[in-house]
Amino acid sequence: MARTREFDTEAAVSRAMELFWKRGYEATSVRDLTGHLGIGQGSLYAAFGGKDGLYRAALEYYRTTLAAAALRSLEEGADARSVIRAMLVDRVRIAVEDNGRGCLVVNAACERLPEDAATRRTVRDMQDASRDALAEVLRVAAERGEIAKRHDPHTLAAFLVTFLNGLLVSAKITPDVRALEPLVEVALAALD
Repeated sequence: MARTREFDTEAAVSRAMELFWKRGYEATSVRDLTGHLGIGQGSLYAAFGGKDGLYRAALEYYRTTLAAAALRSLEEGADARSVIRAMLVDRVRIAVEDNGRGCLVVNAACERLPEDAATRRTVRDMQDASRDALAEVLRVAAERGEIAKRHDPHTLAAFLVTFLNGLLVSAKITPDVRALEPLVEVALAALD
């Protein structure tokens, strides 16, 4: 008879996400995970198929929680410049936490690519969703006359996503909001 799972898998994935975010995939062992989650190795393998499966679940959890919240924030603002500024600054503030943990997704790209095709797909999907959401905000803003029409909204959105990726890497090097926040204003000048 199969044993019933004796732990909350969502809570385990959330805690694993934090550990992977802080330490990275390679530096996090199965022993680290089982100790941090308070579960046995057999339970980890039964629930997630192993470390890689738990990592994929952690990236997906990040996508459906933090990344989804960032995209929702783009839909809730009054004007494009304000919502984009707020989203970029919020991402920087999260990235500088814990002495510069960066962004889980950008960290995954830097650590796992190009060898890990599944991580590449996950990262690409999240980046595409960010670019598409930004492009829509920028398209509407251009129609309302809030921003200049000199750039295609998709190109401008791709620039902002690329800028954010670099900013999130920089947050690992210089985990100081005061040093990074002014760079957001420079990037927003592209909207003029």
